Amino acid sequence: MSRLKTFVFLCFLLFACGAFAQEKSGGRQRLLMDFNWRFAFGHPSDTQKDFNHGTSYFSYLAKAGYGDGPADPKFDDRAWRQLNLPHDWAVEQEFSPQASFSHGFKAIGRNFPDRSVGWYRKTFAVPASDLGRRIALEFDGAFRDAKVWVNGHYVGTEPSGYNSFRLDITEYLHYGGDNVVAVRVDATLEEGWYYEGAGIYRHVWLSKTNPLHVAPHGTFVTSQLNNTNAQVTARANIVNEDKAVQTFSVVQTVVDATGKTVATQRQENLKLAPFQTKDVRMVLPVNNPQLWDLDAPYLYQLVTTVLTGNQETDRYVTPFGVRTIRFSAKEGFFLNGRHVKLKGTNNHQEHAGVGTALPDELQYWRIKTLKAMGSNAYRSSHHPPTPELLEACDKLGMLVINENRLMGTSEQRMEDLKRLILRDRNHPSVISWSIGNEEWAIENSVIGARMATTMQAFAQSLDSTRAVSAGISGGFRSGISDVLEVMGYNYLGNGDIEAHHRDFPNQPSMGTEEGSTFATRGVYVTDLEKHYQAAYDRKPRPSFYSIEEGWTFYANRPWLAGMFIWTGFDYRGEPTPHVWPSVTSYFGMMDNCGFPKDNVYYLRSWWSGQPTLHLLPHWNWPGKEGQEIDVRAYSNCEEVELFLNKKSLGRQAMKPNSHLAWKVKYAPGMLEAIGYKNGKKVLTDVVKTTGPAASVQLNPHQTTLKADGEDLAIITVSVTDRNKLAVPTAHDEITFQLKGPGKIIGVGNGDPTSLEKDRFIEDIKIVGITDLQEKPLQSMANGPAALQEGEGGNWTAAFQKRDYKNLAPAYVHRGSFELPAHLAGTEITFFYKSIGREQSIYINGKEIAQNLKEDPKGNVFKLNHALLKPGKNTLEIVATPIPKKYDWDNVNTDPSTIQILTPAPAWKRKLFNGLAQIIIQTTKEAGEITLTATGKGLKPAVLKLKATATEQRPAMP
Repeated sequence: MSRLKTFVFLCFLLFACGAFAQEKSGGRQRLLMDFNWRFAFGHPSDTQKDFNHGTSYFSYLAKAGYGDGPADPKFDDRAWRQLNLPHDWAVEQEFSPQASFSHGFKAIGRNFPDRSVGWYRKTFAVPASDLGRRIALEFDGAFRDAKVWVNGHYVGTEPSGYNSFRLDITEYLHYGGDNVVAVRVDATLEEGWYYEGAGIYRHVWLSKTNPLHVAPHGTFVTSQLNNTNAQVTARANIVNEDKAVQTFSVVQTVVDATGKTVATQRQENLKLAPFQTKDVRMVLPVNNPQLWDLDAPYLYQLVTTVLTGNQETDRYVTPFGVRTIRFSAKEGFFLNGRHVKLKGTNNHQEHAGVGTALPDELQYWRIKTLKAMGSNAYRSSHHPPTPELLEACDKLGMLVINENRLMGTSEQRMEDLKRLILRDRNHPSVISWSIGNEEWAIENSVIGARMATTMQAFAQSLDSTRAVSAGISGGFRSGISDVLEVMGYNYLGNGDIEAHHRDFPNQPSMGTEEGSTFATRGVYVTDLEKHYQAAYDRKPRPSFYSIEEGWTFYANRPWLAGMFIWTGFDYRGEPTPHVWPSVTSYFGMMDNCGFPKDNVYYLRSWWSGQPTLHLLPHWNWPGKEGQEIDVRAYSNCEEVELFLNKKSLGRQAMKPNSHLAWKVKYAPGMLEAIGYKNGKKVLTDVVKTTGPAASVQLNPHQTTLKADGEDLAIITVSVTDRNKLAVPTAHDEITFQLKGPGKIIGVGNGDPTSLEKDRFIEDIKIVGITDLQEKPLQSMANGPAALQEGEGGNWTAAFQKRDYKNLAPAYVHRGSFELPAHLAGTEITFFYKSIGREQSIYINGKEIAQNLKEDPKGNVFKLNHALLKPGKNTLEIVATPIPKKYDWDNVNTDPSTIQILTPAPAWKRKLFNGLAQIIIQTTKEAGEITLTATGKGLKPAVLKLKATATEQRPAMP
């Protein structure tokens, strides 16, 4: 296949480093906008619960700037919860049997409308000096159906929860003042068939450029390799968003990892008319380039500079890598001319405790964990990945199949595919575009073949350096299977792979999914009542294959490029073969905390060069004395000998890609395996019978953290007995206390049936003021007397019939608010927004403010419980009115809200088969973070972490 010839490929990633922000010249800036958002739940259909959004006479679709409810920049959000992004509100919800099976039974979706729509708001300043620049909001992803307003102006919608999207907001901004962005996210409708989270679960950025600049994702770099030299072709798409013709120059510079310039080219006297684009192409020779590879993922930087005269107007700095890739129908996959068997896993984007809102360091940790297993490839199933995941794969050396969310050839579907490819086509880690997965309705049809052919050709028009694939499970008979550049087989049990290869001998192929085996970490006896699956590798169903059977098949056929196991990590949802109360999958090689199941050691034995010897199961089997236990050894040693309490149970030779097994009559004590190579002892693994748990242990993946509000420590929680042996069967509940400049962001334990909380957060209820009435007064001095009057008299609905040309000197207002029956332990705050030029405020007849002057920012009152009562409470306000200058002026008519805050309970989690996990994230303050973990009858553990001052990446406050 001519398109599959060797390419040397230079890749880059838009680099958001403040060192390259040209503040004085007004050049490019990219500012993180993750901090200090406000959040509250809305509603998909009840407008009152959706803050009366969309109820104005002119809707936001009718006239510019008419956003209402939370989309109105004047909306008072002070009672809302304050949080940082990324944020997944689904993971914070309770579990329910009425919720979605495929999404992990979290209480969101159609059956839970009160928790299916979320509003986000953020106020941010834009300096007056930015006038004349182009400014955009960039969302890495929000799940899903995200609508965005800026200063009341509706600026766009992104239906998919997986697409990155960009909105130019230049003309909507107040320069030299405050601005408000509001985002309404509706997760009612599922997009996939697995846990997807809810909310702005990826980063948000504020991008600033001069009008003449490199277009978003506007460069594409490839090269041809001649012996030890590369001829690099760099393409840059320049856009002129000025209102005048621009004459300019472009300089392309390649910089190595030490900062040394290794190549540069310049083009002069380029011209662009207003709102036009130009592709600028240059060829740069790079001598003796260091290649990007799995074990040495060397990254250069490409600097694209745009100049007008001698003035730099834009600088687009990116990392990139040089490498060759090739798929062969006869020999599989090649990286840098070397045959590489793809040893991959499929993965969704979620983790215990945090759901889909994975901080960057957690993304890196997960990729490192997969590499430690011997994996060299990652399939983003079944959606475009986060940019940060690809950055981690670039830096750590992990190959990626980058997958499109939904097959289709309509304009919108093709635009989604285009955005994916333009965003990611310069990552050296990406080796293939997957246009779809298991599209059963069209897989074996002519419609599917037509769609695949068109999408494949379209993808190649954007990037001819990578092959196109898809995951097929419908029998490998016809349709999509016939036309793919690289065939993706989903499961040996779904068809005859060798027959398909005979029919299409010139079509490269790989196993895009294999396994789907069931295993519960630390469990070795299947218990259907408890929904536990024994962790021995075995067929998940008669027609499917075990991990060992699947890998052996692919390993022994050189024409197959490799295989991707379903899955690397367990994930929420799809708890096959069980239903409620199982809430996570059983497929992973690791659980959803990243704790290894035993299959990890089988794969490490044959996927990596690491000497490996692993015994299973544990050796705590009280009551089973004398009964046979199935003992296995995973190893890449040539021979393994097993001992029980120092007595040999036999020495066996290890076949490639296999394992060893013994039937051992249980006796407490020590089970020991010794591995041999060339007849010499090289490895030992021991499992011992333990006593009851005595002490808590805390083991972080790192102890020194950056105090940037983003870095984190992933901490393994375990218990040991009095002999300091880890207890593999412990299920103790552990409570956590944290002090210092850090916060807990999630807990987990890998138990697929656990209905414990993932996050312990404060509960905020917002209570509105209802039945607000008013009557006129001659002066504010008459207010106290008017308050003594009952419900009779000339009370009317407040503000509705006011004659603003003939206002009374003062008004008395009366409304009510409802409080719950139990107030103990709550903090109650009244967020007041002035409805008068001057006002006195009373709650249940007690004055809380006297002659308060109008304040555009509002006032805050912490309410004493003695002032309040369960049920109905009365709010009264005596105020001089706010006049209107023009009839169309808007004056505030809502005295705002009561916030009932219940502080977060203590964080806790039960161990599951000896393990739990807690994730701690830094604040922006340096200092010592102290985590204390306690359990009933256990010696506590204390962990000290150090948060060090560091240069933070440029961000909006």
